[in-house]
Amino acid sequence: MNIKNQKETQVKLAKGLLDMIILQHLQKQSMHGYQLITSIRKDFGVYFGPSTIYPLLGLMEKKGVVQSSWNMTTQRPRKIYQLTNQGKELLHATQNSLLMICQKISPEITLKTQVSPPILA
Repeated sequence: MNIKNQKETQVKLAKGLLDMIILQHLQKQSMHGYQLITSIRKDFGVYFGPSTIYPLLGLMEKKGVVQSSWNMTTQRPRKIYQLTNQGKELLHATQNSLLMICQKISPEITLKTQVSPPILA
């Protein structure tokens, strides 16, 4: 596969899994939108701009998988997003489904770690 096709495939997969990618990043730590944009770009090499990330965060908040609060302690107020218990459950279910799909596509792949159920606070 040439580099262009590989990059197109990477972008396509990241777009399709963007909600899961956001949940996974928020599982590590609460973040504001720009932090998510830069973190996703660093980790996946794909740029999703504010016009993609912020509407998706709003939709995810309506669904109850993330919640937001304003951080007023910084020079510029920032809306900070964090994963809810419902978001943790969705992330776990999505990870398991993705693992199953990957194993169906490439049965020779053995996964060293299994996704364990989320620890709900």
